Amino acid sequence: MAKTNYYQPDPKTDLVLERIVDVPRELVWKAWTTPEHILKWFTPAPWKTIDCEIDLRPGGIFRTTMLSPEGQEFPNSGCFLDIVENEKLVFTDIFEPGFKPTANGGFFTAILTLEKHGNGTKYHVLARHKDEESRKKHEEMGFHEGWNAALDQLVELMKAVH
Repeated sequence: MAKTNYYQPDPKTDLVLERIVDVPRELVWKAWTTPEHILKWFTPAPWKTIDCEIDLRPGGIFRTTMLSPEGQEFPNSGCFLDIVENEKLVFTDIFEPGFKPTANGGFFTAILTLEKHGNGTKYHVLARHKDEESRKKHEEMGFHEGWNAALDQLVELMKAVH
């Protein structure tokens, strides 16, 4: 029986971001898994992340609150599905902590993988959506621009603190 590649992107429902960054993957991991770091890089400026809670285990909470330049708060909550230290972080807003389905049905699941690349990191995000409409909406919201800008902020932060 052939092994299924669950991480193969589906162009109809998935968005992909892949870059090489000149920060070691252990520091990229630390940026993703430390609330104090998340507050400084996670939301592309001029937006801000004003609150973050992380319980780094499958079923554990991953919650952020973003603040728009106009002062409107946008809370986001979900849970971690899979964690391999320094290698893979899978989270979703489809489930609340403890794998309880969210009342609003959620929006997407993100699969972040980190591979060593010289002294840096091959950074790969696969954002999976339930349908084409959800993928298109996320893309129109600025997925590529926003996630790239946030990654630039992550790199700048981790170079400054380490």
